[in-house]
Amino acid sequence: MLVAAAVAPSPPLLVPDVAAGAAHELDALRAACSDAVAVLAAARPRRLVVVGPAEPAGRGRHPQGAVGSFRGFGVELDVVLGGADEAVPGRPLPSSLAVAAWLLDRAAWATAPVEGLGVGETLAPDRCAQAGRELAGADERVALLVMGDGSACRTLKAPGYLDERATGFDTEAARALGAADTAALLALDAQLARDLEAAGRAPWQVLAGAGEGAGLRGELLHHDAPYGVGYFVAVWS
Repeated sequence: MLVAAAVAPSPPLLVPDVAAGAAHELDALRAACSDAVAVLAAARPRRLVVVGPAEPAGRGRHPQGAVGSFRGFGVELDVVLGGADEAVPGRPLPSSLAVAAWLLDRAAWATAPVEGLGVGETLAPDRCAQAGRELAGADERVALLVMGDGSACRTLKAPGYLDERATGFDTEAARALGAADTAALLALDAQLARDLEAAGRAPWQVLAGAGEGAGLRGELLHHDAPYGVGYFVAVWS
């Protein structure tokens, strides 16, 4: 059963070493992410699953001890999921789960074992929901750390350029995440999300499936679009 969830964005720029001289620009976002991870710890789960968008090579399960790297972003920094003493050989973490591993390491996470699940942006809403139900049903006390960004089309300088539909999409996503509204999250249009380059749609819908019937209350801790990309931080508890 899902006992808590935290939603955070997944840009590698969250990691100060990657952001370099611009690191201070996301200080408030990092602080909100830290608060969200603290809510997960306070729920005392027996299992934490990190869910995030992934390209084909990173889709599927990643065990505790899986390694992620920010070397592709010009930084010689590696992270280990769950802070395991020994890295587990295998597929590298997708960047979204590497950011999650960094957040957990920053919080000195030691509350429960951790595993990762990378999902593809084309995964249909019903399949996302089913994946979430399976995660929630796997243990009596499951928590999720859900990574993913909103639209990348909020401004002219955004990665996806300006799309007039972006603000409305992000506003509804932020409302649904802050209200723990599982039905509204499952109603997010997958094609529109792809058009707007909203990488968080599939992970959020996994969360929606996991949260069905859990009776959790939501709170939106942060919503901003500093680089034309929607970044949300929310907690369910």
